[in-house]
Amino acid sequence: MKIVIFGLTISSSWGNGHATLWRGLVKALAHRGHRVVFFERDVPYYAEHRDVWEIPRGELVLYPDWDSVAKQVERHLSDADVAMVTSYCPDGVAASDLVLGSKAHRKVFYDLDTPVTLARLRAGERPSYLPKGGLGGFDLVLSYTGGQALTELRERLGARMTLPLYGWVDPEVHKPTAPVETYMADLSYLGTYAEDRQETLERLFLEPARRLPRRRFVIGGAKYPHDFPWTPNLFFVRHLPPAEHPAFFSSSKLTLNATRGAMKRMGWCPSGRLFEAAACGTPVVSDDFEGLGAFFEPGREILVARDTDDVTTALALPRGQLDQIAHRARERTLAEHTADRRVTDLRGALDAVGKRVGGM
Repeated sequence: MKIVIFGLTISSSWGNGHATLWRGLVKALAHRGHRVVFFERDVPYYAEHRDVWEIPRGELVLYPDWDSVAKQVERHLSDADVAMVTSYCPDGVAASDLVLGSKAHRKVFYDLDTPVTLARLRAGERPSYLPKGGLGGFDLVLSYTGGQALTELRERLGARMTLPLYGWVDPEVHKPTAPVETYMADLSYLGTYAEDRQETLERLFLEPARRLPRRRFVIGGAKYPHDFPWTPNLFFVRHLPPAEHPAFFSSSKLTLNATRGAMKRMGWCPSGRLFEAAACGTPVVSDDFEGLGAFFEPGREILVARDTDDVTTALALPRGQLDQIAHRARERTLAEHTADRRVTDLRGALDAVGKRVGGM
């Protein structure tokens, strides 16, 4: 297949969770002989931190503005098997207009941020990446979030067919590796700063750090404010490129998964970092959210924390018990949560559209 994607970014992993996901999926698609053309607006804050300039077996199109690339878009859409617009695409409306008017065989919208999209709609706002007429013109609407979100996409935005396409990991990138002294931690956390995650971090990361002053806690990420409540045993590693994530996780006795507020309220929205850590063989303690057990079995493959005591108890577990939990989670991840597995899921979703509309 030729798949044309209009996304936020694949070229820069700075301050966003999209790029790493796309890199893994595009590589898995290429391994199966598919070709991806990825359109990305070339914005300064991603250009300054760009760490990918080309994609396997495909084409990365970086453009300064939509008018400069519109004709090239039309040419690629004319023979596309799949045309996909994604959430937070800076030119989502213009891209959707061309996609819906094109000869592409499958017209898809993929919302990687469904809880945020729906929360803004409920608040009376309309995300700038959504077409004015809603999502009813697309053959398929994929969502990074399952459960009730799929129903709301149909009811609020007119989506005709909705299916989940959950997060994934590239096991060739994320795997156990030698620990690095700078990243060594009893408990680590990797994630961009977000206000709606701060209450969870306070309860499950910062308070344990205060209670356990002899333990080492490490945060990796971007956009942390100057007034963040640091403690003497809490260390900060500024933004880590994807290539450093395996070493970061592999240097942790235990790592925390903290879910953003909108995603936690919606449920069925596992973070990509959850799968990355598990693939690296690192035991994970996570806040709870609806649907978590569909991805990892609590107590056996993942530890669940609802309060500070749960985290301090997890840190006191024998290393052998934590290693067993990590081993089971890695096996589950390699079997069910890889980019290659999501390509199978994507192909199944596209085939389901074909049956619905009478074949490709």
